[in-house]
Amino acid sequence: MPETPVFAHAAVAAPHALAAKAGQSVLAQGGNAIEAMVAMAAAIAVVYPHMNGIGGDGFWLIRQKGGRVRGIEACGPAGALATRARYREREVDAIPARGPDAAVTVAGTVGGWELALAMAHAFGGRLPLDAILSDAIRHAREGCPVSASEARYVPKELDTLHDAPNFSKTYLDDGKPYTAGALRRQPKLADTLEHLAHAGLADFYRGDIAREIAADLERLGAPVTRADLQAYAARERAPLSLRRRDATLYNFPPPTQGLAALIILGIFERLNVRQAESTAHYHGLIEATKRAFAIRDRFVTDFDRLTGDPAAFLDPRRLDREAALIDMGRAASIPVRSGEGDTVWMGAIDRDGMAVSFIQSVYWEYGSGCVLPSTGICWQNRGMSFSLDPNAVNPLEPGRRPFHTLIPALAAFDDGRVMAYGSMGGDGQPQFQAQIFSRYADYGMSVADAVDAPRLLYGRTWGAESLSVKVEDRFDPACIAALERMGHDIEELGGAYVDSLGHAGMLVRHAKNRRVEATHDPRSDGGAEGL
Repeated sequence: MPETPVFAHAAVAAPHALAAKAGQSVLAQGGNAIEAMVAMAAAIAVVYPHMNGIGGDGFWLIRQKGGRVRGIEACGPAGALATRARYREREVDAIPARGPDAAVTVAGTVGGWELALAMAHAFGGRLPLDAILSDAIRHAREGCPVSASEARYVPKELDTLHDAPNFSKTYLDDGKPYTAGALRRQPKLADTLEHLAHAGLADFYRGDIAREIAADLERLGAPVTRADLQAYAARERAPLSLRRRDATLYNFPPPTQGLAALIILGIFERLNVRQAESTAHYHGLIEATKRAFAIRDRFVTDFDRLTGDPAAFLDPRRLDREAALIDMGRAASIPVRSGEGDTVWMGAIDRDGMAVSFIQSVYWEYGSGCVLPSTGICWQNRGMSFSLDPNAVNPLEPGRRPFHTLIPALAAFDDGRVMAYGSMGGDGQPQFQAQIFSRYADYGMSVADAVDAPRLLYGRTWGAESLSVKVEDRFDPACIAALERMGHDIEELGGAYVDSLGHAGMLVRHAKNRRVEATHDPRSDGGAEGL
């Protein structure tokens, strides 16, 4: 059933209820949307560790009250010791998924919080950092119930994950996964967050916390050094935009796949599909995804190493040509690479109309699995997206940013509505964004119904190796049969609300009454809160 949406003057949405409560609390204290989001980001790093953490990366889109949209890139580069020679000496064909050799890149998300809060202060934000991080510190210190999502989740490569340094001590209960509702404390992480609350977020990279992080990484044999931490800073990045019907859509530029998300919606618009939830609706989205991913996989890399302007792919004439290549009666065969990842998307819109779309991740569930003993930080394995082939689009090099599946999204409608939306789910993220946006904007579904409606996924994600179209149980059987006749390989997942088809959320601020309508996914453990 759809979640009951929130209608409020200000609202937040998150995939865990405690994160949403943290954001609501900051708004109630007079904080703005950015301050609320940092509180949510810190809280969810504690209560949803299989999906994200402060040892990972993040991306922000922020729409100011006056309409300017700004982006924050908070993804760390490969460490100084992360050379292809290092891995060739280990006689491996790819960067390992777990353990110290998977901890390839600097964790950028805390740097993103720091830059975002600097913006928040410029916009009038005044809450002290200890107030913003207080809920996260309390949940880590006193403990919080293990979520249903984490308890039912079976990570990939379970043995290597459980063998990663300090993982079992931190995330297992006597060698076994915690049951849902069991209380788990993370005292070292609480100490780290409390120290940052008083010393400032820069301490993560250039202070006492940085020294402890670097010493632990060195002892473990990971390729990230203290100098790598000292050199890191999040940076502001102009978003990509697409003009579409009655709205301007925004997404994040490379090294993320935000370009693909906009291409999908740009192509789909040109297919002129009139009926929602029809065979043509699903077929059009699938085929647009194939074309978008083909562009993504040959172009998207570190922003500073791009071979062209990503905005060129959003030129109306280019999108016209891509749409013309789609046969609305037959499925095309275009292979896509695997882009997995476990992530959290969250949104916030405050009373003044500032909107934030935010996403944070450690890549695979629990990232590298390495929990740094001095700080309690679980380090990401985002560097897995690098290739050891020097001729690849994203080859491993010290200082290079990895390819990212993470994409926050915003939209501004001509009638004054503002939308923050997104989802977790690796390769599914641009597809889920297209599905929930088109249902709301093109076919008039409510916010709650657009997020609740059954989803599909083209390609591989979350351990599913088949290159098929994966669907939930609630699709019309006649429509599924029609898609199969078109040549789509349909894989029914055997559930009405399936985790692997994303934890999505959507907030819309209506200009007429200045009210925010917000919802989060029934597939997650979260929801929306407002004032």
